[in-house]
Amino acid sequence: TSDVPDDVKALCDGYAAGINLFLQDHPERGRKKIFPVNGKDLIAGFSHRMPLMFGLDGVMKKLSKEKRPQLIGLNGNDEDAESFKMVASNVFAIAPHRSSDGYTRIWINSHQPWDGPVAWYEAHFISEEGWDFYGGLFPGSPIPLIGHNPYLGWSHTVNSPDLIDVYDLKINPGNKDQYWFEGSWQDMKVRKVPIKVKLFGPFSWTFKRTVKESIHGPVMEFEHGTYALRISSIKNLKFLEEWYRMGKATNFDEFRKAMEIHALPMFNTGYADKDGNIFYVYNAKIPKRDDRYNWHELLAGDEQANIWTNYVPFDSLPQVLNPADGFLQNCNSNPYLATGNPTDVSKPLPDWTGIETHQTNRAMRALETFGEDSSITRKEFFKYKYDKKYSSHSTIAKVRDRFIQDIAKENTPEFQEALELIRNWNLSADSTNKAAALSMIVLPNSFNEDNLKYDIVKIKKKLRETIDFLINHFGRIDVPLGKALRLVRGETDLPLGGGPDLLRAIYFKEKEDKYVGTAGDCYFQAVEWGPNGELNAWTIHQYGSATAIESSIHYDDQAKLFSKQEMKQVRP
Repeated sequence: TSDVPDDVKALCDGYAAGINLFLQDHPERGRKKIFPVNGKDLIAGFSHRMPLMFGLDGVMKKLSKEKRPQLIGLNGNDEDAESFKMVASNVFAIAPHRSSDGYTRIWINSHQPWDGPVAWYEAHFISEEGWDFYGGLFPGSPIPLIGHNPYLGWSHTVNSPDLIDVYDLKINPGNKDQYWFEGSWQDMKVRKVPIKVKLFGPFSWTFKRTVKESIHGPVMEFEHGTYALRISSIKNLKFLEEWYRMGKATNFDEFRKAMEIHALPMFNTGYADKDGNIFYVYNAKIPKRDDRYNWHELLAGDEQANIWTNYVPFDSLPQVLNPADGFLQNCNSNPYLATGNPTDVSKPLPDWTGIETHQTNRAMRALETFGEDSSITRKEFFKYKYDKKYSSHSTIAKVRDRFIQDIAKENTPEFQEALELIRNWNLSADSTNKAAALSMIVLPNSFNEDNLKYDIVKIKKKLRETIDFLINHFGRIDVPLGKALRLVRGETDLPLGGGPDLLRAIYFKEKEDKYVGTAGDCYFQAVEWGPNGELNAWTIHQYGSATAIESSIHYDDQAKLFSKQEMKQVRP
């Protein structure tokens, strides 16, 4: 941990001590096997989880298939893409000259699952050093990961840079621990690591697993070959330091200096501050690759020339500071269109970076709402965030038109009423909309149109199932969305508007007799700084501050506000 500064070590050790004290006082709330926790565990936890955020599990899934994959990069299209990642997000910022009252404003609007280890909880950090920070964090994090202090605020959205490469190794037939490299057999680093597996009750079993490493990185063995992985930031221990410095910054120069630590391997970042600055960067720790190779394919593991050692510098990443029109956004979308004007953001980087070029519906609607208004009032700032409309250019709008056109060629009288409802749907998902439930559930949708799997047979099957579900539970197919889509928390059961890939993002699952929200808009903030030093902030959580204590009044005391699209004011 020599890469970890003393103040960050002290922070982690202090947090660990707090966990240990809590477990000591409340042994029923923890597990003996994790006690005692130490600061190193926190650093290790961040380093362990981060590669899973940028696609390591997807690469492993490709390699684990029976057949050797042809394309292996994160964006390789031989892998079925998920329609939606449940870790999406929005960030919007407007400069003083874009607002009607000279205020700088930012929406800090991450989308996460509503329950589980990566569900946000809210904290207000106050320290004797003068730290005053409202933020969201996950269990196990000693610092906030998004939020604001009196001087500035930021939010992240998930991006998908290509941060992993896979090398095909030629193994020595006479020694499986050697691989061919630059004209000779080279020894792998081989070690055994103990892995403890829980069996049942108090019983567990520890076995040893052989771990191998080549000059490229960790080695994985499969029936169709042996491969080495080269992973960005795999041994970086500075993630917590970077977030900590961002949270302690008091102006843009300090914030940028914190980001220039360049430890975080991913995350679009949108920023605003009391001085009227707004900033966006496609943050990523992207390997600097040689243009001679196809980095989406398996790479030859026998040459030095295709092993990268450097990264694209932070200054070269797509970014914009104080765009002329005073507005920026990112909604898991094309970074070069952060302002709507492609000339605002720095020159596009090569294809091997994996940088996205698609537009989500949220990005389209952000540009059609915020982006079309030259003088945004506070009321409009809130109204646009809660927009529940699909763009006419969105994936689902195109799918609706295609499906209606395709099914018109078939004789389907049993679907006539439902098809009429879908055909006339106005692409809105207000809680009172009578066509939204059927349409959003039946029509396939995706953040990226290129990833969409359009299968009319499956759509018709889904249509039949959804008609039956709505008739059985609501007696009609034109049920108002808020009756079918609900926020459920203990005994609390409230109506919702919104849907997948809307600015009012609600992702849901069928559960018993209704559709229940599970992810999307969750803990988020609106922050504004006025021309005379004013600071106002509003926050909301889909449930409440006591995320794990059912007996607490704070278990669900924000749910009604959330359902009504209202927020609580936390500053001044």
